[in-house]
Amino acid sequence: MAFVAVETHAGEILKLNLRSRQTNQTGEIEITTKAVQWPAAKTAIVVCDMWDDHWCKSASARVAELAGPMNAMLKKARGEGVFIIHAPSTTVGFYQNSPARRLALEAPFSKSKVPLSTAERWGTTWCWPDKSREIDLPIDDSDMGCDCQTKCTIRDAWKRQIAAIDIMDGDAITDHGQETVNLLEHRKIENVILVGVHLNMCVLGRPFGIRQMVNIGKNVALMRDMVDTMYNPEKSPKVDHFRGTDLVVAHVERYWCPSFESTDITGKPAFRFAADQRVTKPK
Repeated sequence: MAFVAVETHAGEILKLNLRSRQTNQTGEIEITTKAVQWPAAKTAIVVCDMWDDHWCKSASARVAELAGPMNAMLKKARGEGVFIIHAPSTTVGFYQNSPARRLALEAPFSKSKVPLSTAERWGTTWCWPDKSREIDLPIDDSDMGCDCQTKCTIRDAWKRQIAAIDIMDGDAITDHGQETVNLLEHRKIENVILVGVHLNMCVLGRPFGIRQMVNIGKNVALMRDMVDTMYNPEKSPKVDHFRGTDLVVAHVERYWCPSFESTDITGKPAFRFAADQRVTKPK
């Protein structure tokens, strides 16, 4: 694996259009968009669980489809001075001798403003749904969300992050909550952007995910076209897979953090899965 030095540009500003949802005085959900400017040098992108394989064949295929556009977006963000954290959960041992892994291990300890989650799930600590601020997810993922016609057998399929996503000099690798805090605080990073899979599970719940980052006081945003869900359309609310993802994005926008599209960073059209044939993508 090659780690190539990348020149960054101090003073770059990310101009983002953050979409949120609130309940208005009549009880209706109101969608608002706010233009913000985040200094690139105070912003990190966390790449969640973009593994080389997955136990669900459909999920694995979508990760492979998403990886190239995501890598192009990361290259643009990195070049503007955004800090990139790769978080391929439970596979960081693959990178034990790499500069990116050492960067995370050697970051000076920084005490979190609030206690980090100590719950466990799937090999790491976990932030479970917070009933004080969010309702149940709008999709039923109780079957783990495989949408293949013949359901796949759950297994440990992943060994590393997918190779299509470059890990460059200055990036970090971790799946650990405290290490993530150390990296962010050492660089005085205030803003955290989440991308990857799967939104209804790991992007929300991992120790570097949305719930944890919101809880420790960061300005958090979801890049909504750079995510996927584990959702089987045979389960409630029985909508197609991509509409299911949209519903979870809406949940995040209402209860956790705003979202925006990669266009705001790349200047190019937002990513869309080839199988998403909807003429108009609903908000």
